[in-house]
Amino acid sequence: MRFYRDGKPALIEIKYQIKTGGFVKKIAILNGVNMDRLGIREPGIYGDCKLSDLIGLLREEAKKLGVEIVDFQTNYEGAMVEKIAELADSGVKLAVINPAAFTHTSVALRDSMAGSGIRFVEVHISNIFNRENFRRESLTAPVCDAVVAGMGFEGYAAALRYLSKFE
Repeated sequence: MRFYRDGKPALIEIKYQIKTGGFVKKIAILNGVNMDRLGIREPGIYGDCKLSDLIGLLREEAKKLGVEIVDFQTNYEGAMVEKIAELADSGVKLAVINPAAFTHTSVALRDSMAGSGIRFVEVHISNIFNRENFRRESLTAPVCDAVVAGMGFEGYAAALRYLSKFE
């Protein structure tokens, strides 16, 4: 039997897991609509750093914590729902999610999160509770362990540290 990871043979990983008796904990980092525009779109609100800068920062933090991150960004609601199902089916149990505008509008996303068995922390770069009225309601927050808002990229790192404590 051959084992694959990301389309490549995973023999080294399997030997490591057998030798050490453990797997590296994976935490998903999920970003919704317009997060690919970080650094360009409304820098007065979201800052001038790019999504790649955020993921780089989180990879460094994950290394310190001894966890691995799996990152995903989409501008499409259905793609996010499908990714959550894929992650759940692959055994990922922990996720940081910034649903972005889907936060306020997507019952489908809320339901996929609720039924996934994944422990979520919802993160927002800006303080959604200090913005327009329509941004103050989160449909997804009730199915999350916590919500972090207004801390910029540090909010993601805080969520990662929190989730790293769980199995």
